[in-house]
Amino acid sequence: MSTANGLLKIGAFAKLVNTNLRTLRYYEELGLLAPAERSEGGFRYYRPTDVNRVRLIWQLQKLGLPLEQIAELLGNYRSEAPRPVLMQRVRKALARHDDLLKERIRSLRTQRSEVAASIEKLGSCEHCRQTPNADNNYCEPCVETGDSLPDSLSALF
Repeated sequence: MSTANGLLKIGAFAKLVNTNLRTLRYYEELGLLAPAERSEGGFRYYRPTDVNRVRLIWQLQKLGLPLEQIAELLGNYRSEAPRPVLMQRVRKALARHDDLLKERIRSLRTQRSEVAASIEKLGSCEHCRQTPNADNNYCEPCVETGDSLPDSLSALF
């Protein structure tokens, strides 16, 4: 339901953007979104154009930016900074995020390699007659092949 001045109560705005009141209040807490006005009773009212701001927040989240960083960027958006300055800030933030993603991908590839080696090693253990336990060390190195276990398995056997 909109008011005479075209503003939407928080509930109507939440439905319009398909989210909940708690999310909108959290965005306000972070400085991501501000109501256009508040009633004497404390009700929040939003502009219909604030829908675009919520969509922008979600798009930046899909790119992997944390809400705190989005708040920094969007805080600048409402400032008097010229558009090219804002674009440069966004570009730098995305470049930093891209570097973090590249590092994470390298780390995940390393972990995946370790998991693959562990799976392969466990496949060769299926026919082993030794029973590893805390009192023996049949598996390190493997009594059948003489190979060392991958680090991820050496703690288990």
